[in-house]
Amino acid sequence: MTDTALLVIDVQDSFKHRDYWTDELFVPYQKKQNQLIHHARQQGWEVVFVLHNEKSGVFSPESGYVRLMDFLDKQADDQVFNKHVHNALLESGLHEHLQAKGITKLVVSGIRTEQCCETTTRVGSDLGYEVDFVVDATLTFPMHDPFTDKLVSVEEIQQRTCLVLNQRFAKICWTEEYAG
Repeated sequence: MTDTALLVIDVQDSFKHRDYWTDELFVPYQKKQNQLIHHARQQGWEVVFVLHNEKSGVFSPESGYVRLMDFLDKQADDQVFNKHVHNALLESGLHEHLQAKGITKLVVSGIRTEQCCETTTRVGSDLGYEVDFVVDATLTFPMHDPFTDKLVSVEEIQQRTCLVLNQRFAKICWTEEYAG
């Protein structure tokens, strides 16, 4: 093992039951996510999966949807952590696990770019980790701006996330930088 961990955040079936879900955006993301997982395994990085849990709705364990999506290249010895806040590190046991393993660098991927992935990146940086944010191995969906009611595109959301994270909280990366 190395001092690096790949975090695969909230890649769970719950999202497929939200009204904003679209397979159009999901198909290219799947390929990038598994390329990154494959690269992590080649490098000997720890691969960690995180699931989001809520008290009710499609993110509640009782819904039956709080499970990893079946396209993921998960191996039997990969760790899975459950969280109930927007960052994957605190209140989930993940930070303590990574500390015990001597992990100092996080590579962040998963679903939603601007929500749990971005929040985990910020918290990780604050906790002292070196963080790479692999933007094309994150997935998000268009959102309505509450002030203008304009539909904000995935590209605009990703661009904003990269703008605010870059060189403050993380190094912004693309899958091909890892997986060639």
